[in-house]
Amino acid sequence: MEIIKYILLGLLQGFTEPLPISSSGHIFIFKSIFNTALFEDLNFEIFLNFASFISIIFIFRKDIKKLIEGFINNIKYSGRKGKEEFDYCIKILIGTIPVGIVGILTKDIIEQVLSKNVFLVGFGFLITALSLILVINCNGKKKDNEITYKDALIIGIFQAISLVPGISRSGLTLVGSLLCGLDRKTSLKYTFMLYFPVSIASMLVGIKEFISTFELSMIIYYIVGMVSAGILTYISYNWLTKIVEKGKLWKFSIYLFAVAIFTIMFFI
Repeated sequence: MEIIKYILLGLLQGFTEPLPISSSGHIFIFKSIFNTALFEDLNFEIFLNFASFISIIFIFRKDIKKLIEGFINNIKYSGRKGKEEFDYCIKILIGTIPVGIVGILTKDIIEQVLSKNVFLVGFGFLITALSLILVINCNGKKKDNEITYKDALIIGIFQAISLVPGISRSGLTLVGSLLCGLDRKTSLKYTFMLYFPVSIASMLVGIKEFISTFELSMIIYYIVGMVSAGILTYISYNWLTKIVEKGKLWKFSIYLFAVAIFTIMFFI
């Protein structure tokens, strides 16, 4: 039974991570309803996040390779090669700055207040649902090389708002991208390019405690949860791609409204 809990939580993490429905919000709900110590295991959380991270890296492996090669060539050849890739990397950096600043300034508030109040998570779901409705008809024309530094900063601000539990990172970043005139495919790619530095930073924050508290006897549980999360992240992302390309993001709003009402009423 114990190993089943780890598998189920891995599936929950994997399914919700790419989708615009807030994986952290869902974890908070399950944690509050089932009140299990499993949700307090930071090491397991790091393993699950790493599994989703690896899965999304695999999905974007060609894009990442192209960006790295272009970035290096731009430096190596003094801007004569790889300019587009170099500029795109800079826009990823710019898009990450707001979440970094807000994260540092509000870390204690989020951990001590917002992350422990599931009632407020319900309002986070509502904000995400309303945001997704805003972009029902949005489908700009901008491609990767047409993203401006201003766009990157605005989208980064949208991503920073998602630090509040219940507000989806991928959802708000997608909304910001679409409102800036990026087409749907470009919006989806940029959203997950911004995911990488944020994910790396969050894992590095927890690495010190991970090293000091890791128990080798738990490794089999972590592995099964990690495999579950990785596989479902891959499946979930591919499903999201089809929904975004068809302009059906509003369907997630229906689900989020239902979850928000349940969460708010359940924790009144």
